[in-house]
Amino acid sequence: MEICIFHHWRGGCREICILWDRFKPNKLPNGATRSVSCIGSKNVNVWSGTASLLPLLGAFIADSYLGRYRTIIISSVLYILGLGFLTLSTVLPSSHSDCQDTATCSPPKVQIIFFFFSLYLVAIGQGGHKPCVQAFGADQFNAQDPEESIAKSSFFNWWYFGMCGGLFMTICILNYVQDNLSWGLGFGIPCIVMGLALVVFLLGSFTYRFRQSSDEKNPFIRIGNVFINAARNWQTTTSAISVEQEVQGILPHEGSEQFKFLNKALFAPNGSKGNGKICSIDEVEEAKAILRLIPIWTTCLVYAIVFSQLTTFFTKQGATMDRSLGSNFEVPAASLQSFISLSVVIFIPIYDRILVPIARAITGKPSGITMLQRIGTGIFLSILSMVVAAIIEKERLQTALEHGLVDMPKATVPMSICWLIPQYILFGISDVFTMVGLQEFFYDQVPVELKSIGLSLYLSIFGTGSFLSSFLISVTENITGKDGQISWFSDNLNQAHLDYFYWVLGVLSTIAFTAYLYFSRSYIYNKSSSL
Repeated sequence: MEICIFHHWRGGCREICILWDRFKPNKLPNGATRSVSCIGSKNVNVWSGTASLLPLLGAFIADSYLGRYRTIIISSVLYILGLGFLTLSTVLPSSHSDCQDTATCSPPKVQIIFFFFSLYLVAIGQGGHKPCVQAFGADQFNAQDPEESIAKSSFFNWWYFGMCGGLFMTICILNYVQDNLSWGLGFGIPCIVMGLALVVFLLGSFTYRFRQSSDEKNPFIRIGNVFINAARNWQTTTSAISVEQEVQGILPHEGSEQFKFLNKALFAPNGSKGNGKICSIDEVEEAKAILRLIPIWTTCLVYAIVFSQLTTFFTKQGATMDRSLGSNFEVPAASLQSFISLSVVIFIPIYDRILVPIARAITGKPSGITMLQRIGTGIFLSILSMVVAAIIEKERLQTALEHGLVDMPKATVPMSICWLIPQYILFGISDVFTMVGLQEFFYDQVPVELKSIGLSLYLSIFGTGSFLSSFLISVTENITGKDGQISWFSDNLNQAHLDYFYWVLGVLSTIAFTAYLYFSRSYIYNKSSSL
């Protein structure tokens, strides 16, 4: 049985394809067999959902208890073990390899348990590794130093460059190794490379900067107390707080008019200050900073929904088109995804070495443009990619109609698959703006002790977006396919209307982009932000 799990690693994409050919379809009680796709889809959804939520847990443990450095080491060990066990699962001999009736053969439960244990161990390792490694890398730069502030902004660019470069190499090398040499070798190579990476990381331990918190109080407790004390003081009026601030000489911070209800956490219910449990103005500002992230997080969800289409419908379109290059070579439809990584690898040096210095000379900002401007630019480009995708799909449907292929789903539409390349490239360039901008934004705008949490919030945008994409597709299919009508997502793409769905996504993206512009214009950056 072949189970292909596409895990969207934000900050890069990682594909885990596991060939377990000794596992055959299980026989159901009524004698029917469960299809491979049914088993695979169920397990893919469960694993992907779990993997998208675990970074929140890993970041919480890192920022509250272990610290990023120790979390990286522990999660790396778990990651290596998981990859090692996956390698072992591909080389162990099958206990039913001599089974003749493939319909009734069933894998031993021990092998099933070992396989899924290995797979979820990888997810657990990623859950601690993904948010902490990048945050720890950015910790090595001092945002208050002008030169290091510029270097930190470039760090996020080159981090994403490395991730996408690694993905491109994976597509070109590991897929070949797994398909033509050995699946054990295909998983063994990442396991060995991960082990070498951990060794290199440990060798640099004496050179790292370790951020020390200025407050011994747990950051979650500290910020939570702000909301608790504000709720306790709900009867205290805003005018009373303003008078008290004047008397005690507390100067309001920029943006103190936002979320004014949290200012109530500064004082006890009777207006006095001195029971030791009242929050400081810095703690109140930290809580406000967290709340300011919510509208940005929410308005970026549609971008994540659009991103989910790259490995699904885009690939499905390509499979119906003319994929021949020359007389003897046929392009795999899924291989066009490499154009996203390729465009990222090409465009990041242009952005970092040419566009940023030009923008820096104009705006005077270390990063050239603000983080929110960068994110917004990418969202706008993603809207354009949906418009292009809709136009190309409309042309593909018209070509199928002109050649009488509407009722022939397996026929090749005489339209080159190269027509899909622009939408992939456009979204790859969009990634350089939005993806890297989101990484830097959510790292930069949270309190210093919560940098891992910030990056896990960025990752959760795409985990949530993936779920929302599935929900949106289900709703659309139910609406368009009712009463016996042909659904927009018909298995016969020549009768379906993916172009309509792309226009829907374009409209939703435009609405979300408008809301994003509204919230970003009123957003107040943290005092320490390098923008």
